[in-house]
Amino acid sequence: MAPFVGLIISYLAGSIPSAYIAGKLRGVDLRKHGSGNLGATNVVRVLGAKTGAVVFIADLLKGFLPVHFLPIYTGTLPHGWWALAFGAAAILGHIKPVFLLGKGGGKGMATATGVFLALAFIPMIVAEVVWIATFYFTRYVSLASLLGAAVFPFALLAWYRDPRSPIFIASVIIAVFMFWTHRANIGRLRRGQEHRFVKKEMAG
Repeated sequence: MAPFVGLIISYLAGSIPSAYIAGKLRGVDLRKHGSGNLGATNVVRVLGAKTGAVVFIADLLKGFLPVHFLPIYTGTLPHGWWALAFGAAAILGHIKPVFLLGKGGGKGMATATGVFLALAFIPMIVAEVVWIATFYFTRYVSLASLLGAAVFPFALLAWYRDPRSPIFIASVIIAVFMFWTHRANIGRLRRGQEHRFVKKEMAG
């Protein structure tokens, strides 16, 4: 299989609108409820934690599976630039899903988590621990996501000690991109207006 075909497959996989499908199964268009975002966070907010967990896992797999398996079928390096390109295509598909005409996607955190779990498991686990701890103490999903994205490049550097590796360079780019996609959340955090999850919401 040609690597460019792998890019198309990755983008199509990322474009599967898990949150949209979950909402429609419950008779809800999530683009018109909560934050209007088709990510796992809004699913938890509108449909409850159990449905949100299913959507999160689905979105994570959209990033993990292409990066883990496509290098095998395209004859490319498992941790090289093509693997990263497959991951980037999956994230792009999640943010701009072709099945929704490029509109109404999520912010890409769950899919990016799946991409980097396939590429650098231990550093990604470190970032996830930071995410969990931040969310546990603050109940801000956005803050937890931003801190996890910020910590991940440092965890990579500490683990592999190679600032020139494709994965490290990509992690910095993704972290900057995540801060850009969360710029509205950052504004609300600074103003003290960001949504904080409470126990009732988490119970679903």
